[in-house]
Amino acid sequence: MSIKLSKNLERIAPSATVAMTQLARDLKSQGKDVISLSAGEPDFDTPDNVKKAAIDAINRGETKYTAVDGIDELKEAIIKKFSRDNNLSFLKENISVAPGGKTIIYNAMIATINPGDEVIIPKPYWVSYPDIVKLAGGTPVTIETTIENNFKISGEDLERNITKNTKWIILNSPSNPTGEVYTLKELESIVNILKKYPNIYIFSDDIYEHLLYEKIEKFTTIGEIDDEINSRTITMNGVSKAYSMTGWRIGYCGGPKKIIDSMRKLQGQSTSNPSSISQWAAVEALNGDQSFLKDWLESFEMRRNKVFEMINSAEGLSCLKPKGAFYIYPSCEGIIGKKLKGGEQIKNDEDFAMNLLKNSSVGVVHGSAFGLSPYFRISYATSMEKLEEACKRIIDFCDELE
Repeated sequence: MSIKLSKNLERIAPSATVAMTQLARDLKSQGKDVISLSAGEPDFDTPDNVKKAAIDAINRGETKYTAVDGIDELKEAIIKKFSRDNNLSFLKENISVAPGGKTIIYNAMIATINPGDEVIIPKPYWVSYPDIVKLAGGTPVTIETTIENNFKISGEDLERNITKNTKWIILNSPSNPTGEVYTLKELESIVNILKKYPNIYIFSDDIYEHLLYEKIEKFTTIGEIDDEINSRTITMNGVSKAYSMTGWRIGYCGGPKKIIDSMRKLQGQSTSNPSSISQWAAVEALNGDQSFLKDWLESFEMRRNKVFEMINSAEGLSCLKPKGAFYIYPSCEGIIGKKLKGGEQIKNDEDFAMNLLKNSSVGVVHGSAFGLSPYFRISYATSMEKLEEACKRIIDFCDELE
């Protein structure tokens, strides 16, 4: 019997971050001492008050279906969060809650894109953006950035890539994979261009909003700069990164009612509501004590500094010091063309990542997965002890190349 699959699946590739993380797990299960730096997941535990809120919800019997795109209590907490942190005003009809931030992106693209529509995506990008656009029937249009411009686009870069088919632009700040952050001035240059093109929608992925280091400019989301721009912006966030709730699967957004309504309609025929218990936990996460974040940020910053120092000391590697999130995106250009002791040549960043895992038991994600080579991504959301050992292995691996 011949099984015929959807042709849509031919348009996309498996998630490289998920694949590398699973490969590291498989090697661990075989007894190998693997240190995985591939997953975008904080190693801190979910705060106790959030866990208690979930337990209390279970004990109250909050274990049934809810409204398709979120309970009123969570939507009210999200509205307060947007007002408190981002100077954005929404009504409940402008809010959507889904099983994770990825589902918010998927719903927004599937609900709005028609064949021929183009979505502008700066690269390097989070691995799923282009594939979600392709699944929706659209065409990703990527804008390549460089280390010299801190992996960010300008208004001029944007305008050069706008066509009559441009439907969306996706912005992610702080960035996965680079950790770079758009300043108010940089976003204003993009806003000035977008105001000339009223039919383009903006998707702002702010999932790492609270993970900012040093005394950098206050976080700005593009929707708060201009009311007209906000009227066509989906501002997405979630509880996974800032509250270490990756497994709870709660993402949310605020945006134009017509798009939110269409996302609700789509979700009603796909996942339906997010977990009821996770929603009540998210209410507490957004409304409750936020003081824990200061200690987490200090820990992340120390880890970032250590990884930055050690990676830049490795032969053939170099990187910027990221300003947010918990990733660092080193260049391995100085490694390409070198050979392992057995004579095998490192041809590209994927070769580098696979051989690093195979020979030194360190899992990273190759830069081509994010659309820009020759780089690789390190997640420093793990203990300092593991980071130091992993970086030592990376340095030794580079030193042994010929």
